This record gives sequence, structure tokens and C-alpha cells, in this order.
Amino acid sequence: MTSNSRVRVAVLFGGRSNEHAISCATAAGVLGAIDRDRYEVVPVGISPTGQWVLAADDPQRWELDGTADLPAVSEEHGRLTLPLGNSPGAITVQPPGEVPTELAAVDVVLPLLHGPFGEDGTVQGMLELAGLSYVGSGVLASAAGMDKQYMKSVLAAAGLPIGPYTVITPRQWRTDAEQARRRVAELGWPVFVKPARAGSSVGVTKVDRPGELDGAVAAAQEHDPKVLVEAAIDGREVECAVLQGRGDDPPRTTIPGEIEVTGTEHGFYDFEAKYFDPDSVNLLWPAELPAEVTEQVRELAAQTFEALGCEGLARVDFFYTTDGQVLVNEINTMPGFTPFSMFPMLWQRSGLDYPDLISELIELALERPTGLR
Repeated sequence: MTSNSRVRVAVLFGGRSNEHAISCATAAGVLGAIDRDRYEVVPVGISPTGQWVLAADDPQRWELDGTADLPAVSEEHGRLTLPLGNSPGAITVQPPGEVPTELAAVDVVLPLLHGPFGEDGTVQGMLELAGLSYVGSGVLASAAGMDKQYMKSVLAAAGLPIGPYTVITPRQWRTDAEQARRRVAELGWPVFVKPARAGSSVGVTKVDRPGELDGAVAAAQEHDPKVLVEAAIDGREVECAVLQGRGDDPPRTTIPGEIEVTGTEHGFYDFEAKYFDPDSVNLLWPAELPAEVTEQVRELAAQTFEALGCEGLARVDFFYTTDGQVLVNEINTMPGFTPFSMFPMLWQRSGLDYPDLISELIELALERPTGLR
């Protein structure tokens, strides 16, 4: 640690995915709320091209302000290089046209990255190679949680209830699209077509009839060549936040909350509704569920967390169907983390406010070793 005994935290954000701006907004929340008396912060941005840079420690710089100008990490600042090996060293900074300098070694990394090349195990693997402690799930859980096909396979193998779906790989779509269309039709209409490895509802289309399918697949493939198609579930969307237990304690869960889309222009909880039209969405807490269903959701959230071997944090999304079933929709190993995102809000209403939640995640990361565990 640094000489003043504050833990040195690298806040990592931006990234190469199409959720770059959302990651910046997440960083804005964390930079504004983290306890500066306990933590010395090193903001590290990843540009859309993948370049790591020393970023501005300015929460307002990274906020979503409701305009068309989305926040983005530029490459104008000094480029960073991480040391590799099991004895963490200093981060090297090379400002343009200047001699490289070394920053003091960081104690822990807080990766606030969403989507591929960040949330999917790639950065987690790099941090493992660098011997750096980091917040959140490891390589396998991150990769499986990001890829909805394998996530659903793991959950089904663990005996957890999931909805009907099918997967369209790029080769299948090129060589036998008609067979893929038949498999989708067997799900019934409507269906939801989405990139298999993306988040924030990017590239998701609700398809009501067969003639709309090809366009929806093309829209999803703009973000991921592999496409997931899910049967529409008649029910309510319910979410539960999970934190890793301390020591050998089981995962901790919140009382579930519910998403209610009220705006008629949004057929579902899409990207625009999530980030740019908050008046069209109600986040209800606690969700009005029978007591036994609330307990079932919390138990399934913990089981989902453990089935994938998650660490740190996750948000598990469910459907509560009109006939009383609870189905696991998906798990997010790095959920939205702005002060107004569902994950922090669920914990705040459960008694753990936003700054303390950040501290809890950092402390959990510092308690665990890197490498095999």
C-alpha cells in the first residue's frame, strides 16, 4: 500500500465494446462516491480501440448528460503498461513524446467494464497474469456469464429453471438459414433476438412474425456474429442483487425489485429506456410478490451465482410468469453500477449505501488470492 496507508485502487473503465459509454457513466458514479479517505484512486481508461491510458479523475467528465455526445476515453493522455508476473510491480506511463515514468503499484483493480473485451473474462485473465487483485468474478465465470448460450447451458445442467431458447451460429446462418428459421418458429411468436455476448439490451429486437426475423438477426449480428433467440415469457421482470459472502459464508441477496416499462414507445426494457428515457420506467422495490416467491427468487439468485462460480457481485434477472413459475433469465457479473442502476439501488434499500457498497467490493477483492482458488 502507499505510504499514507490508503489502498491504491485502479478504477478501470471504457473498453472496446459497444457499451463503452455506459462503462464511462458507471465510472462517473464510482469516482464521485468512493471513499477518498480510505482509497487512493488511479483512473485508468481503455479507449474504443483498446489503448489503456491514464484518465481524468473527474466524475462529470464521464457522465451521461442526456445529449448526443456520449462520454468516451481518448488516447491523448499517457499510455499505460501493466507489469506481468506474480509479484505486482508499478504501472508504466508513457506521455506522448516524453520519457516513460512509473506509478506506484496498485493494490486492487476495480474493472467497471461492460460487454466483450472487459466483462467476458479477457481483462480478468490479464489481471491474473499480472498478479493483481480485482473486483468481481474470475475468468471462467465472467466468460460464461457473458456468453448467454453457455450461461444457459450451465444453469440447465445445475437444474435451475430457464426459458426456451435457441442459438444461431454464424456458420449455421450462412449454410442453413432455413433450418435455423424452423427452430426459431418452434419457440412460437413473439421471440426476442439478441447478440449472444452483449448487454444493456444492445442489438435486441422483439420479433412478432416470421417476416421480421432476418432483419432482427442482422441487427444482432452487428454486435455479435452469434445470436440467441428466446421465447417471449408472459410475466413480470424481477431482479435480485447478489454479493459474495465473507469467508466461507454463502452469497448474500437482496429483496427482489421489479422493472415496469410504462412508456408506450418501448415494447420492452430496451437500451433507450434504460439510459435515456428514465420517465418511461418504474423501478419498484420491493417487488410485490408472495412471500414464498420472494424467498424462491433469493434462493435461485444465490444458486445461480454459485452455479457459475461467481465472485464479488452479480445481478440475477428473472421472469415471474402468469402461471406462478420463476425462471432465471440471465446473470450479469458486472451489472450497471451507476448510483441509479438497479444493483446499487437494491443494496441501498437493503441497508448498504453506494459508497459502502464500493468499499465492500474492494475489501472482498483484497481478501481473495489471484490464481487458482
